[in-house]
Amino acid sequence: MNGKICMNLEDKGLAAVGKALSSKTRLELLKLLGKEPLSINEIAEKMDIPPSSAAMHVRVLEEAGLIRTELKPGIRGSMKVCMKTADSLEIELDVPDGEKHQVQIVSMPIGNFVDYEAWPTCGIVGSDGHIDEEDEPRCFYNPKRVFAQLIWFGRGYLEYRFPNVGVREEELKKVELSMEICSETADYNMECPSDITVWINGVDAGTWECPSDFGGRRGKLNPEWWPDKNTQYGMLKTWCIAREGTKLDGRKVSALQIEDYHLTGGPYISVRIGIKEDAGHVGGVNLFGEGFGDHPQNILLKFFY
Repeated sequence: MNGKICMNLEDKGLAAVGKALSSKTRLELLKLLGKEPLSINEIAEKMDIPPSSAAMHVRVLEEAGLIRTELKPGIRGSMKVCMKTADSLEIELDVPDGEKHQVQIVSMPIGNFVDYEAWPTCGIVGSDGHIDEEDEPRCFYNPKRVFAQLIWFGRGYLEYRFPNVGVREEELKKVELSMEICSETADYNMECPSDITVWINGVDAGTWECPSDFGGRRGKLNPEWWPDKNTQYGMLKTWCIAREGTKLDGRKVSALQIEDYHLTGGPYISVRIGIKEDAGHVGGVNLFGEGFGDHPQNILLKFFY
C-alpha cells in the first residue's frame, strides 16, 4: 500500500479522521495493520482487548476511511480482515487570505429518479408507510415514489437528472455529491459488503465498498412505525470532482477532472447510483432521504466557484 489520503479544512470527512486518530488504541491498531492485514480476533489477541472492543475501533477507523475490511473464508464461516487504505495522510491547513466560495446547491429528493433497474430485495417507503408492494420492481414507477424517504434494491441502479442551468464549468473549483447510503439485504446485516458506484454523465466517479447493511439501533430520523429488525441508517458519503482529480471522502480515487465529466455539454447532469454487473460485492443499496436514517438531507449536488 503506497497511497496517500489528502484532505483540507473543507473536507467533511476530516472530523471523522480526527475522531479516529484521537485514541491511542486506534493508533496502535494502525501500527499493527501497517505490518500485515489482520482479522478482528487477531487484533483483539495482539492488543489484549475484547473482540467487541476491537470491532468498535475497527468501525471508527473504517468510517474515517483509514482502513477497509473484506470478508474472507475462515475456519468457522467467514471472517472480517482489516487492512490500511493508505500509507500516509496529508492535511492542508492553510487557506489563502481572502479566498471565498460561491456555492450553488441542488437538493434532489430520492424519489425523483428518472430511470431505474431494481432486483429484489427492493422497495420504497415514505414517512407514513410503504409505497406500493415490496420486492416488485414494477412498483418503482408508482407516481407516489416522489414522496420516498427510503429506497432499497438488491442490485441495479437509480438515475437522477440535475439541472445544469447557470453552471459555469470554466469557473468551477470543485463539485461535491453527497448522500446517505449503505448495503442491502433482508432485514439488516452488519457483515454485508457492497460495492456501490456513482456515475456522473455516464463517467465512473468511483466505487465505495460499504461494509454493512446497518442496523441494531434506531436511525435518528426514522418514524416510529419502522420496524427495529429492518435497515436503520447509512453512512454519509461525499464524491468530489475538482481540478486535481476525483476523491471519495477526501481519498483520491481517480485522476478524472471536472472537464472530464462534461457538466455543461448536455441538457442536464446525470447521476447514477448502483451496482456494477461485475462488482466484487453485490450487496445492494439502501438510499436514505431527509426523513430517514441519521442525516437530514436528500441527495445534494454542490457547485463551488
